[in-house]
Amino acid sequence: MKLTPLQSGHLQLGFQRDWIWRGWKVRYTFAWSGQARSGEEATPLLLLHGFGSALTQWHENILPLSQAHPVYALDLVGFGVSEKASTTYKVGLWVEQIYEFWRVFINRPIALVGHSLGALVALSAAVAHPEMVERLILITLPAARQEILPGWLQPLVASVEGLFTTPLLVRPLFKLVLRPGVIRSVLRKVYINQERVTEALIESFLQPGYDRGASRAFCRLAQARTQTDFSRATKELLQEVDVPILLLWGEQDRVIPLTWGKHIANALHSQLQLVEIPDAGHCPYDESAERVNAEILAWLATAV
Repeated sequence: MKLTPLQSGHLQLGFQRDWIWRGWKVRYTFAWSGQARSGEEATPLLLLHGFGSALTQWHENILPLSQAHPVYALDLVGFGVSEKASTTYKVGLWVEQIYEFWRVFINRPIALVGHSLGALVALSAAVAHPEMVERLILITLPAARQEILPGWLQPLVASVEGLFTTPLLVRPLFKLVLRPGVIRSVLRKVYINQERVTEALIESFLQPGYDRGASRAFCRLAQARTQTDFSRATKELLQEVDVPILLLWGEQDRVIPLTWGKHIANALHSQLQLVEIPDAGHCPYDESAERVNAEILAWLATAV
């Protein structure tokens, strides 16, 4: 299959290909300069995007990281250009997607890099398939739903949310959200650096919503996020994983506050190193890309 350069604005993101997994199309990309060390010596990186995003979110990271490491990134099923599958969405589904991808294309220990939902998927994958992961780089790590709500309140909240996640309500909401002005407003609340909220960024969030099955997948994702079995508890996963972890967090994150990251670093994992990224919110990989890239490369170089 022909390799196609993948572009985001004027920034090359590597070479794009499609992979069929369980009958669903998955987009992925690969980049490797080969200048620093041979591909056999350098630890490969696999980048996992956050909720509602795609591999294009790494447009400031893939090429710089590929100067020292082979870099892969993919669109999780239900997001980006990958299939908007009619399935039950859970973290476990994406764990098996990246594990099969790893077996087919990499098949040697890697460093998993995840942002937000992608960080939770990366952590879960390291627990489920320890032979795959030798390092974890987590850019903000969300708590699981059951860690946010007390047990007695979960059934009540789930029943109320169930009323608001029916297709009759979610599909009109999806059409309302799928507007440039709405996406721009949301991103301006997420980003501290407003200059990073560009038209290209807005378009990257809008475009997948026009795909066939997108509104149906949105309904299923909305329903899945209200379920306690969407993911295992983050604290439990951290107690079971046995690899070094670099945790990067924007100091001004308004989506997942830094206080949660500090709690993890102080109490839950002896091999975890927390690095706070100043002047960044929920998306430090974009808002402070040079700092994030430098932290990742330096940590990988010293963690061998």
